[in-house]
Amino acid sequence: MNPLARHYLNARPSAAAARTLAALAAGALVSGCVSNPFEDAKVDPASPIAAEVANAARVNTDFPSFAEIPAVPRDLRPPRMFGDAAHEIELARAELERATAPETWTLQNTEAFAARARRDVGPELAPVDPRATEAYADELRRRATPPPPPKR
Repeated sequence: MNPLARHYLNARPSAAAARTLAALAAGALVSGCVSNPFEDAKVDPASPIAAEVANAARVNTDFPSFAEIPAVPRDLRPPRMFGDAAHEIELARAELERATAPETWTLQNTEAFAARARRDVGPELAPVDPRATEAYADELRRRATPPPPPKR
């Protein structure tokens, strides 16, 4: 589809756009002349990180080459086997969801289950007498000594 240029407001470049494009092109050409301002920077030898800076700024460092990239391992399973394993996991997930769906189980005989659980726990403790609790609390209050008042 080739629309007509007259349908668009900015179809023809304006003089301002041409000047902007010229300025960008000149900036791109001149930017190649900019040097590295850190090239001749000196590190203060008294600085606590002077040794680390010197180690990090070594110029004649051996960089790895493409020949040093290790070969592809031969003992890996092929990509097709990864897909097969993922498919098996998806099948196991679907089977688990089918086996544990809400309609596959019901709550029956819950009273017998609760009675068996109570029997397994042991004898039921007698309820605590509220008067004994109040007597214990009164004894603790009687023995408690308040802290001394703050000194002013």
